Amino acid sequence: MDERRVGVLAGLGAYSLWGVFPLYFPLLEPAGGLEIVAHRIVWSLLFVGLLLSVRRGWGQVRRVVGDRRALLVLAAAAVLIAANWLVYVYAVNSGHVVEASLGYFINPLVSVVLGVVVFRERLRRLQWVAVGTAVVAVVVLTVDHGSPPWIALALALSFGLYGLMKKLVRVEAAPGLFVETAVVFVPALVVIGFLQADGQAAFGHDGAGHALLLVSSGLATAVPLLLFAAATRRVPLSTVGLLQYVTPLMQLSIGVFVYDEPMPPARLAGFAIVWLALAVFTVDSLRQARTNRRAAADPLPAGI
Repeated sequence: MDERRVGVLAGLGAYSLWGVFPLYFPLLEPAGGLEIVAHRIVWSLLFVGLLLSVRRGWGQVRRVVGDRRALLVLAAAAVLIAANWLVYVYAVNSGHVVEASLGYFINPLVSVVLGVVVFRERLRRLQWVAVGTAVVAVVVLTVDHGSPPWIALALALSFGLYGLMKKLVRVEAAPGLFVETAVVFVPALVVIGFLQADGQAAFGHDGAGHALLLVSSGLATAVPLLLFAAATRRVPLSTVGLLQYVTPLMQLSIGVFVYDEPMPPARLAGFAIVWLALAVFTVDSLRQARTNRRAAADPLPAGI
């Protein structure tokens, strides 16, 4: 099997696993959002540590820890992804799956805006059209709901900033994930210990099956991230960008058809405007990728 096909399959695997999370997290109840996130951190650290031992990757971890700048950036990434997880678990377990899916529809456009603000990137005309259209969608959804879609915006912004942090350092997936989770490992243990001492913890008090499900959150956290990293190394970013819409489409379908969340006309209109923005953004990205491939294939003029 060629590398490109492996990359596409890895990407589909990652985004499909993220897409079924709205079906997975309710299984972890009666554990609250804070307890679920704490267990995700603890068990994913142990799983990635085992993986690093098998692959003999501890040298990469030591190099990251010895790089102060990389360590600080990954610490910021750890806080952002933990916040993203907390908001997402709250959204799913409180009946806001549709709004959570909106956050991941908006996320690519948030990343574009961050590129302009942080890296002074210049947007092409159609990219500006896409960003402007997304702003109109948020306004429509705000008017319909009576307040801004805070869950969607928090998810899009936290994950966009997380991606920005990852872009600032070049670290392999497993060592980077280990360092990130190690940063918040002690606070996670403190949370678990406090909940156990206070009698609020579900772990160990709701049967062995539930305890195993909480342990499995480590796998559910780490495996999609590792598949995603495998995909980004093997296929163009334009392909990864198209694959990422699998997740919010699955989440939206689960919210509407499984959990019967409402989709009134005004909310549907807001989503339709977001999809229009993403269509414009995708067409522009594909066209630019084609132009770049053509330019790379053209031979240099004589004398240069």
